[in-house]
Amino acid sequence: MKYIAFILFTVMTNAAAQLMLKHGMMTLGPITFAGVNPILKILQIVFSPWVFAGLATFVISMASHLYVLSKVELSFAYPFLSLAYVAVAVFAYFVFREDLNAWRIAGIGFICVGTILIAQGGSGHEEAGDLSKPVQTSELAQ
Repeated sequence: MKYIAFILFTVMTNAAAQLMLKHGMMTLGPITFAGVNPILKILQIVFSPWVFAGLATFVISMASHLYVLSKVELSFAYPFLSLAYVAVAVFAYFVFREDLNAWRIAGIGFICVGTILIAQGGSGHEEAGDLSKPVQTSELAQ
């Protein structure tokens, strides 16, 4: 549980990146490549301010995730990324007025319950194993 703050930072930056990308694509409007050089269109998309900010935030999120992976078990850290869906769904409802119906709310509930179970039952600390020692291929086959 020592690295939960870093895991949650990864989740929130991942969700923030998604929201920035959505906002950026909404400001650009429908994307068409008709009569336009596709390379120039892709560059226009990537370097639009909100899309660029979203991509940069993804880089920060991935850097944080790499740090987390150096400290805790993958099977503990990775399921927490599903909480990004929860954050995106809630923020998209308030910011973009996207639908948040009963099925989605139920799914969000299941995601939250599953993440809590993983957090309680998992060993998310380095004492769970020597993460600094590389695993040999022969050890994986056992």
